[in-house]
Amino acid sequence: MDSRVIAELILHLGRIASREALVEGLTPAQWAVLRYFARANRFSRTPSAFAAFHGTTRGTASQTIKSLETQAYLTRMRSEADGRSTRLDLTDKARAILAHDPLEALVRAADALPPGARGHFTDSLQRILGQVARERGTPPFGTCASCEHLEGDGCCREGRASYACGFVSEPLLLKELDDLCINFVPGKPKPMTVTGSVTGAAPR
Repeated sequence: MDSRVIAELILHLGRIASREALVEGLTPAQWAVLRYFARANRFSRTPSAFAAFHGTTRGTASQTIKSLETQAYLTRMRSEADGRSTRLDLTDKARAILAHDPLEALVRAADALPPGARGHFTDSLQRILGQVARERGTPPFGTCASCEHLEGDGCCREGRASYACGFVSEPLLLKELDDLCINFVPGKPKPMTVTGSVTGAAPR
């Protein structure tokens, strides 16, 4: 298939999946914010990180975020690590409305693909995304499971967490390893230990 056709299909799919109209009273930009903060880890739930992830200005990002705070979809908290910065978290209202996310149609379509096809498709999209990010000079973003900064082997030892982020020197919970992070640096996926058994990390 022609490479331009692939690029156009990706763009068209994104447009029809997100819908260029209000859904549940929210704009596509507001839905994008909610999706991001639903997937971002505690180090990346900031207006500047969202702006970097979506390739928009901090001013535009802040306006959209403030509108969601006003509607009680987001709450602002002081960072535990740095009292000068703030972190944004989803409210229960936001988690409830995400069940009606217009993107769910695309999620169902992806879920209908055979498992093997999903893996190859995910890998291909990650490669495309990585190259575009490098050309544009934007942060690549990614998850801990395949990040160069991930430390640990999943085994609990006295006084030491199973996993940790070497970039911020903070322990990580197993459930956090699939969250998006602005500090991501591509690395080789590591085996993940789950309830005593070791499994290969999903390719990303």
